[in-house]
Amino acid sequence: MALALEIAKRVRALRYEDLSAEAIYWAKIGILDTTGVTIKGGLDPATAIVDKLLSAHAPGSSLLFGLDRRVGALDAARINGVASHALDFDDCNNTLGGHPSAPILPGLYALADEHGVSGRDFMTAYVAGFETECKISMGVNLYQYLKGWHPTATIGIFGAAAAAGHMLKMPAEQIAVALSIAASMAAGVKSNLGTMTKPLHVGQCAHNGVFAALLASEGFTASETAFEGNQGYFDCFNGAGNFDMAKILPNWANPLDIIKPGVGVKQYPCCASTHPAIDCILSLVQEHKLKAADVEKIESYTHTRRLAHTNRPQPKTSLDAKFSVQYAISRAFVEGKIIAEYFEGDAYTDPEVQAVMKKVQAAPYTTAQFPAENHFGAEVRVTLTNGKVLVKKVDQPLGRTSTAPLSVEQLKAKFDNCIAGIVHDANVAPLYESIREFEKLADVRAVTALISSRPAKCVAAAA
Repeated sequence: MALALEIAKRVRALRYEDLSAEAIYWAKIGILDTTGVTIKGGLDPATAIVDKLLSAHAPGSSLLFGLDRRVGALDAARINGVASHALDFDDCNNTLGGHPSAPILPGLYALADEHGVSGRDFMTAYVAGFETECKISMGVNLYQYLKGWHPTATIGIFGAAAAAGHMLKMPAEQIAVALSIAASMAAGVKSNLGTMTKPLHVGQCAHNGVFAALLASEGFTASETAFEGNQGYFDCFNGAGNFDMAKILPNWANPLDIIKPGVGVKQYPCCASTHPAIDCILSLVQEHKLKAADVEKIESYTHTRRLAHTNRPQPKTSLDAKFSVQYAISRAFVEGKIIAEYFEGDAYTDPEVQAVMKKVQAAPYTTAQFPAENHFGAEVRVTLTNGKVLVKKVDQPLGRTSTAPLSVEQLKAKFDNCIAGIVHDANVAPLYESIREFEKLADVRAVTALISSRPAKCVAAAA
C-alpha cells in the first residue's frame, strides 16, 4: 500500500476522544505559544514585506495576526506563517529537527476563520499534523537535516497538509492526494538561515499545505507513490540508502510526538542551538556576579551540528545575530537576560556587547564532555583575569522537551510579553483564558476576534 494513503488513514482516524489528558495539555501549550509569537511576529519587517506584496488581494474572513485586517485563507496562512517564524521564537521538536507548530497553526487558524471550527476539532487536527510531520521525520532525518534542507519547511509541509485535511474532514483518499501534492511543494535550504527567507520558508509551507488540501478536496490528482516512487520525495530529498521508510508507520502515535519528546518551548527569541550556552552563561553570571573587566576569555562548547550554523563571531544584521552563539552569550553576559529587543535594529552593534564578543571562543564539544547521542548540551568555561576557571554544563536547555518544561508562570510571561501593546489591553486576559480552555470553544473564531481588536496604542492615537 502507498505510504501517503497509509499515513492519511491514520490522520483521518484520529479523534478528539483518542487524545489523552497529556496530549490535550501539550496541544494547548503549543497553541498558546505559537499564537503569542505569531501576534508579535505580525509586526516584523519580514511579515510587512510579504503582506505588502499580497495586499492587492481581495479581503476575506481570515485574520492577519498583529494587524486589524482580514484576507483570504491562503493569503492569511502565508502571511501568518511568516509571522509565526519571523522572531525565531516559536517552538521546537527533537524528532522533526525543527519547528513543528509554525507550519501547521497559521493554516488552521485561517481555515477556522473561514469555516467555523470547534476547539476540539482544531486541536485534533493540530495533533494529527504534528504527528504526521514528526513521524515522517523519523524516516528521513538526520540525513535530510545534515544535507542542508530546512526540515521545518521540507517536512513541516506534510503536517500542514494533513492538519488542513483533517480539519476539513476530507476522506483518507483525499488527504493522501494532499500529501502527494505537498511532496512537490516542499522547499527550504538552510543556507538562508539568518535572513528573512527563513520565515518565508514557513509562510510558503503553511500556504502550500492548505493549498494542497484544498486542491485535493476539489479532485486534483497526484501520484499515489509520491514519497517512495522512482524520483519521488525520498529519492530527491535524501537519495537512495539515506532514508528508512520502515521507521514511519510502526512508530505512529507510540507515543504521540506532541507528548514525547514533546513541544519544546523557547525561552529566548533566537536560534535554539544557542539556548544551552545561554543557559550556562546566565547561570554563571548570576552565581558569580561576573563583570566584563574580570574576564579573560569565554569558551563555548556545543555540538558540531549546532555550531555549524551558529558559529558567527561577527554577525552583520539583527537576523544574523539570532544565529550567533558569540553574540547570544555576550548579550546574556552583559544584560543578565535575553529578550526580543536585543535582536532588533542595530542592537547587535552595542559597543559593550561587542567588547565581550572579542573574548568569546566557540568550538564543538567532545565525547569526553557529552555522550555522542546528546546534541542539545553545552559547556561554557569562563577564565577570569586572576586565572580562575568557572565551568557550567547543561544537558539540554530548559523547555526543550516535555521532561524539562517551562513553568506555567514562565509560559504566561512569554505570552503576555509577546502580545503586549498589540492586542487590546482588555482582551489580554480573556485571550489567555480562552486558549487555556481551548477544548471548550464552540467556535475558534472567538479567539481570533479577541486577537483582532485594535492595539491599545492605536486606539489612544485615534482618540
